[in-house]
Amino acid sequence: MLRTLKNTVHYLEALSANLIYGFPANRLKVLAITGTDGKTTTTTLLYHILKTAGKKVALISTVAAYIGDEEIDTGFHVTNPSPFALQKLLAQVVRKDIEYVVLEITSHGIDQYRNVGIIPIIAGITNVTHEHLDYHKTYEAYLQTKARLLQKSKHAILNKDAKESFGKLLNLVKNSHVPFDVVTTQKMNRSLREVAQKRFEGQAYNIENTALASKMAELVGVDEKTIAHAVATFPGVKGRMEEIKNNKGLRIIVDFAHTPNGLEQALKAARKQTMPKASLIVIFGCAGLRDHSKRPMMGDIATRLADFAVFTAEDPRNENIWSIINQMKSGIKTGHDKVVSMPDREEAIAFALTHLAKKGDTVIICGKGHEKSMNIGGAEYPWSDQDAVRTVLSA
Repeated sequence: MLRTLKNTVHYLEALSANLIYGFPANRLKVLAITGTDGKTTTTTLLYHILKTAGKKVALISTVAAYIGDEEIDTGFHVTNPSPFALQKLLAQVVRKDIEYVVLEITSHGIDQYRNVGIIPIIAGITNVTHEHLDYHKTYEAYLQTKARLLQKSKHAILNKDAKESFGKLLNLVKNSHVPFDVVTTQKMNRSLREVAQKRFEGQAYNIENTALASKMAELVGVDEKTIAHAVATFPGVKGRMEEIKNNKGLRIIVDFAHTPNGLEQALKAARKQTMPKASLIVIFGCAGLRDHSKRPMMGDIATRLADFAVFTAEDPRNENIWSIINQMKSGIKTGHDKVVSMPDREEAIAFALTHLAKKGDTVIICGKGHEKSMNIGGAEYPWSDQDAVRTVLSA
């Protein structure tokens, strides 16, 4: 009841924002992408493809908004900005005489009507895996919320390789009578798949993201040759399998993986980039006041797929960090001796880089990615995994 009331308020807020800014989305061709993991990479890749093709296009994602020649640091701790912030950005896009806008959309944004007034010409979904159950309560409710974006679009794109969610999403989209396409890496153009495999070496999930972005680009008239060139020249996204160069002989990666599926995919990709006799070390935590059920799952994944794991803080908010870490440890079946617990994230990174890692090893730091702050005790404090790494390396 309370949530319904809150969402009614959210709806009225979004409607007011549209009225103030003149329903800017009506003058734009909106390409929207949702999903649990891979949204930011897919939206940014799609933006890069359209830009390479000479389209007038803007991007609003977790990491940044690109409107014309202007880069706006969104710095969102969630993917969707408030309705007023979003409509203001869309109004800026209209003023720049831009035709397309690529939007990254979250389940919270959908459920809270932050996207009222926006009907995508195409909406794509990467996957729906275990996440946000503190908010949606059940996986089914979470999946149905994600599906609403597809059902309200003019054309939907589904990822067949996302086995956990594909069948259910397919039924929901079919029942809504929205035209749709299905993509799979198995049916990608061979040359494009080879380009994607070279660009995203060892990152199977990013081949799926490429298939989705490529199909959306194809539907707005971009040819295969241009798509392949754009994929090959894609610069990547800050905090998404981002390598930190160093002279210590280590492969150091910063990634946003903060879900069970995201962590598993990131560790599998990192393992493929690790020399056979070298170690894979992961540093990560679980957010406070968020889905508790994923914590033991992620603890188990880390100890199964990495050689060493350092459990630490990741936006603990008002929760006790040790309580979070102990829940992470409760999922460990074997390999307790591979885990070190250090609540201070800076100390955890320093310990891993200076005491655990040896020349040739891979160290992957997960959970924060591009973010520039960490929530401790309900307050945001400046934080950057990249800066923390560089501080240790320069000591």
